[in-house]
Amino acid sequence: MALCLPFGVRAQDTAAGAAAVKKGGCLKCHAVSADKDGPSFKKSAAKYKGEPAKLQAFLKSGKDKHPVVKSDADLKNIVAYVLSH
Repeated sequence: MALCLPFGVRAQDTAAGAAAVKKGGCLKCHAVSADKDGPSFKKSAAKYKGEPAKLQAFLKSGKDKHPVVKSDADLKNIVAYVLSH
């Protein structure tokens, strides 16, 4: 079975993103399929589909009590991971 990723997203980005999500503590408030304190990654992927720059801007903004992702590499990989759902 082939893995279909959004245009421009590479498998290594999503693997690194999964690691960054775990390292950054994102799973305290988010899950892949279920809403917790924050929306599921699937819900966020639907909201930001085709608009990775908007998701990047949100993750850098600190809005809605969301921690700021400071590393550009982590930011890129987290966005790839979220949008892969």
